[in-house]
Amino acid sequence: MIKTTATRLRGRIFPEIQWTTEQKAEREAESEAFYQRCYAIFDRVKAELIATHYNWFIAIEPDRGEYFIDRDLEVASLQCREKHPGKLHYTFRINESGACGSI
Repeated sequence: MIKTTATRLRGRIFPEIQWTTEQKAEREAESEAFYQRCYAIFDRVKAELIATHYNWFIAIEPDRGEYFIDRDLEVASLQCREKHPGKLHYTFRINESGACGSI
């Protein structure tokens, strides 16, 4: 018996949206640039925050350079979204690597 996925049964969900290779590359470059802007802020404050808030979360809004910290990932993100509605933010864990989990 052949197993099929729901996507194969339904087809593409949005077949009218077909990104070119250039559009995909542009999107990836924008994402990387956004990450680098956020990481620069994280890297600047990481040393002082590790001493007092180790393994907490930090949500960073790079346009204003503001950040919000909390023990709970959702609370930190919510604080950032409330202060800057409609703006993107990036979340790191306050530790040596900034990673929120491991594989």
